[in-house]
Amino acid sequence: MLPYPEIDPVALSLGPVKIHWYGLAYLAGIAAGWYMAARRSRLSWTPVAREQVDDLAFYVAMGVVLGGRFGYSLFYGAEKIAQDPTWLLRVWEGGMSFHGGFLGVMLAMYLFHRRHGIPFWRLMDFVAPLVPIGLGLGRLGNFIGQELWGRPADVPWAMVFPADPLQLARHPSQLYQFALEGLLLFSILAWFSARPRPTYAVSGLFALLYGCVRIFAEFFREPDAHIGYQAFGWMTRGQLLSIPMILVGLTLLALAYAGRGAGAPATAGKHK
Repeated sequence: MLPYPEIDPVALSLGPVKIHWYGLAYLAGIAAGWYMAARRSRLSWTPVAREQVDDLAFYVAMGVVLGGRFGYSLFYGAEKIAQDPTWLLRVWEGGMSFHGGFLGVMLAMYLFHRRHGIPFWRLMDFVAPLVPIGLGLGRLGNFIGQELWGRPADVPWAMVFPADPLQLARHPSQLYQFALEGLLLFSILAWFSARPRPTYAVSGLFALLYGCVRIFAEFFREPDAHIGYQAFGWMTRGQLLSIPMILVGLTLLALAYAGRGAGAPATAGKHK
């Protein structure tokens, strides 16, 4: 068993203001995505011009934060809202959902598409390879904050989280998700999107891969105590929410390589 490297979840205290590592992870993810978007915008076949990247980063950030919060409230915290509607506004108490953030980003990209005239799915293909950066950093924030830990385990690298009231040795599932949702997805999507692909292809691959790795990682992650298992006595809500992503991913890849995506290839020029 490995000792948990106790790190104060509060990175910096300025009087009554406390800055948590989890919040810094979100900021770092947005900043890194911003930087990568600026680099990708230099490629002649990407749809976003360099002068549009700053605006794009703002839209993505709003989609992630607002969608993640509302998504968590809808998928995991509905009873909290029923008991105290103001909880939705207290973002410093935690509670973000990837699936909600994903829907929030889709809505933000639709608004960006309407404003700048960039085809929606080409825009999604541009953004998709940037997402794993924030996902990975967010999982590190979960690990430091001692939240979303794993199921009890007897593997040599199991850890006892000090915040765990049961004090059981558990899978450090946050690190598994960091490796899968962050490093693995980023590596594959960076390679796949390094040259022109048919419209829908990059978005489809992201949705397919994320759904698969999330379902796999959930087998090591402790289900939310107030929700438990949702189906068949073993399937978690995170797994259920990931099934539609796999189906959407397969559909988009089929459209991309069955000719629908070929009509609007990712090699088309930028929209100013």
